[in-house]
Amino acid sequence: MSVRVWFVTGASAGFGRAIAVQALAAGDTVVAAVRRPESVKDLVESAPDRVTAVQLDVTDKEQITAAVARAMKVYGHIDVLVNNAGRGIVGAAEEIADQELRDLMNLHLFGPAEIVRQVLPAMRARGRGAIVQMSSQVGRYAFGGISAYAGTKFALEGWSEALAEEVRPFGVHVMIVEPGPFRTSFNERDVLEFTATGEVYRELLAPVRAALTQASGAQAGDPVRAAKAILTALDAERPPLRLVLGNEAVDTIAASLDRARAELAEWESLARSADYPA
Repeated sequence: MSVRVWFVTGASAGFGRAIAVQALAAGDTVVAAVRRPESVKDLVESAPDRVTAVQLDVTDKEQITAAVARAMKVYGHIDVLVNNAGRGIVGAAEEIADQELRDLMNLHLFGPAEIVRQVLPAMRARGRGAIVQMSSQVGRYAFGGISAYAGTKFALEGWSEALAEEVRPFGVHVMIVEPGPFRTSFNERDVLEFTATGEVYRELLAPVRAALTQASGAQAGDPVRAAKAILTALDAERPPLRLVLGNEAVDTIAASLDRARAELAEWESLARSADYPA
């Protein structure tokens, strides 16, 4: 493919920044969609003819419309949409407030869905394009303390899997990326959110809170290598629907699939008994 135009949300740091940098290194063009355009000033200055910063809160429909319109006005099209903006929240399902859950769902599902709806018509008209949905290894399985985060990623993955089938005939590919722990700002104290903790779950979830906090700066995953892997997968003749990234993610997702298969086999007879007799 010739020079591509990438629209990357959350491009100021972490995976978003790494993907933007690798896209530029490949000779492509980037629309860096961020809350604060000044946060990508250095990125713009590194290639002013190939980087445009646009202000975007992905939960704000008006800003989505303006950002996509700006990208289309400057470059005429968008080849790769990367829905990357996000954050984590830790807490027991019972203790996470309704608004906290709704806000996270807006960020991880409803916002990306709206961006896709606004970008997709032009991709279909051109007969090509790619949509990269940044999920997580916990978009496939969950554990105590991350119900809100995992729940929103599960939702994004289900929505995206159906989307992939719908747009494939139009030459548009959807790729769900499932990273394990990577050395981004995700686990930093001023980024990762913790709900107020009551006595009921304090002791039970203490190890989860400690592990996620202590992981900051020690994660095995390299965001630069991850970004390169994403570009490699997109350039493949048959890109995957799901791209797992990092050793931990490969191991934990494989173990989760094994457990699911074993449980299905254990209860298969009872499951099949629920149909009307043949």
